[in-house]
Amino acid sequence: MQSSLYEAEHEAFRASVREFLEKEAVPHTAAWEEAGQVDRDVWLAAGAQGLLGMDVPEEFGGGGVEDFRYNAILTAEVGRAGASGLGFTLHNDVVAPYLTDLCTDEQKARWLPGFVRGELITAIAMSEPGAGSDLQGLRTTAVRDGDDWILNGQKTFITNGILSDLVLVVARTDPEAGARGFSLLAVERGMPGFERGRKLDKIGLRAQDTAELFFTDVRVPAANLVGTEGHGFFHLMNNLPQERLSIAAGAVSASRIVLDLTIQYCKDRTAFGKPIGKFQNTRFELAEMHTEVSIAETYLEKAILEHNAGRFTVEDAAMSKWWTTELQKRVVDRCLQLHGGYGYMLEYPVAKAFLNSRVQTIYGGTTEIMKEIIGRSLGL
Repeated sequence: MQSSLYEAEHEAFRASVREFLEKEAVPHTAAWEEAGQVDRDVWLAAGAQGLLGMDVPEEFGGGGVEDFRYNAILTAEVGRAGASGLGFTLHNDVVAPYLTDLCTDEQKARWLPGFVRGELITAIAMSEPGAGSDLQGLRTTAVRDGDDWILNGQKTFITNGILSDLVLVVARTDPEAGARGFSLLAVERGMPGFERGRKLDKIGLRAQDTAELFFTDVRVPAANLVGTEGHGFFHLMNNLPQERLSIAAGAVSASRIVLDLTIQYCKDRTAFGKPIGKFQNTRFELAEMHTEVSIAETYLEKAILEHNAGRFTVEDAAMSKWWTTELQKRVVDRCLQLHGGYGYMLEYPVAKAFLNSRVQTIYGGTTEIMKEIIGRSLGL
């Protein structure tokens, strides 16, 4: 069925993104994977191309257009180019809403222009060694001292952790207040006591700089409080649906990309004197995956439109996130099997897709947590 989601301006944007990635990312991907991170120059190039802060108000240099379709296109094209190290999705889809919706005018003027230009790379620090999906188990603390917050704690699995210049840190500011005891503090590069730990050695997403962060008596100015003191947990809950929709968009796109590659492989690869796609089992496997991915694409389109209309709920996001990411795992695994021995070779895109897909059901909230959210919404 023909998609009616994207209009002419969206397709023009897709073409510009694809051209940008072919020039600025594809030639460097192997080197980035070897280094474990991308070059900062690609962020500056992305900013100049208008790929950062599409929904940031024009007065700060952004695109001024609140339309998640552009975000979904960027996510899909980065996946198509195999440029997994580009943390643009985290920057645009996850961090941007905190800055545009919660920051004061002074904070916006201070941070958003650099955000849009790619000069100020961002991250958000939630997960800790002892707390991931259970945000209320976080132990990082911030104690008010005059005009500063004294921040102490450790974060892990932080995307853009090495390159980031501004990190939104979730900290417990009132130990006795339960869910109302968390706040968001913006920690800037160079603050004494803020240190990067290991660049974590992952099985996939090799060019993405995922890191440990340490905070030892970091003096964070009170002017760097993002949003309302004590409302950090609720700010997170309000913004997690877009993050999970972003992950779902990436999952559906990745599923289609690897399926298309596999269909072509099955047309070209021969066994017993004919293309392997001529065998009934192969045709049935491909038919099932094509059907499932097509259904996921239709659901994703509806989800994006609901999000644009302001009707996309926490439960909607949970359903979108767990089902599409589990689909991605399943599709990539079956596609690798159809490649046979070649599917196990890293020179084939399906092998890299297999490694990169595994984290999808973990970050942004595990499949199990997503099902728990849905189950509770049913009154169970």
